[in-house]
Amino acid sequence: MSSSGSASGQLRVAMLAPISWRVPPRHYGPWEQFVSLLTEGLVARGIDVTLFATADSVTRAHLVGTAPTGYSEDPTVDAKVWESLHISAVFERADEFDVIHNSFDFLPLTYSGLVDTPVVTTIHGFSSERIVPVYAKYNDRGYYVAISDADRHQSLDYIATIHHGIDMRAFTEQSKPGDYLLFFGRIHPDKGTAEAIAVAESANIPLIIAGIVQDQDYFDAQVKPHIDGERVTFLGPVGPDVRGGLLGGALALLHLINFDEPFGFSVVEAMACGTPVIAHRRGSMPELIREGENGFLVHSITEAVVAVGSARDVERAAVRASVVARFDVSRMVDEYIAVYHRAVDLHLTRTGR
Repeated sequence: MSSSGSASGQLRVAMLAPISWRVPPRHYGPWEQFVSLLTEGLVARGIDVTLFATADSVTRAHLVGTAPTGYSEDPTVDAKVWESLHISAVFERADEFDVIHNSFDFLPLTYSGLVDTPVVTTIHGFSSERIVPVYAKYNDRGYYVAISDADRHQSLDYIATIHHGIDMRAFTEQSKPGDYLLFFGRIHPDKGTAEAIAVAESANIPLIIAGIVQDQDYFDAQVKPHIDGERVTFLGPVGPDVRGGLLGGALALLHLINFDEPFGFSVVEAMACGTPVIAHRRGSMPELIREGENGFLVHSITEAVVAVGSARDVERAAVRASVVARFDVSRMVDEYIAVYHRAVDLHLTRTGR
């Protein structure tokens, strides 16, 4: 292993994806979406990438599939069994790579002390404080990337903060919005589906809800009773074939989160379509949203209703312009390539090799 990569000078990267969903996801799967965008971007730059993902994944990289499909898509796939086989497949081939990019969460870190290949880990947030001790144990030898400054944990060291990027070509500006508000995301108390319904009702504007049901009890109690197909419409999860049109046609995206979200793909995707975003001022939202330019940061239902009225006056071309340079996938790819080279050099220095 050297800072120049293989003998040909080509950097060799092992990309370790989650196996909850296929890469790229058919509808929901933000971590898998990130992996797909980065992997394809790296391949386009001439990087030698081996993607470790589900066997039904679609990529231009070398694909190594262990699990036949995602365990969230097929209940017969045992998550623990296939995750074990999946992670071990990467680390048993560690010597073949200059960098292992872990986008899987904390579990692969427990293998990192057994190999001589640097492991770059994108931390997609912390499900709870209970997982932090694993990151802390490998802090001195790991290379951690935060996906927002808001999500940096005070007890950990980071090699970089890299905001996610999206393929701007997949989202076009819609200059004239439709007559609906949009909730786009998983149906869960954290994501504020009930709050979006309350805002839409107060503003007297129809609401479309799109996303997977992650909390069935919450859906049954606080969402389903409002669904009538007119004032509140539920589409379920939607794929990339309709995502752009749905996001672009909305008067505004309601993102009234009740947790400190580390990033929000739908927030950036909506803005790429020219649609302003109304979000609670939590987590990464102040890093993504520029008040009055591409959205509004609010603290209450009342403030959100006022923001809906203001959204009509936002220049949609300016909304898209605000994110094109900041969140295009090419910027993300550039920053990760720089991190890979830095991690290789730092690892060589640390190990004295």
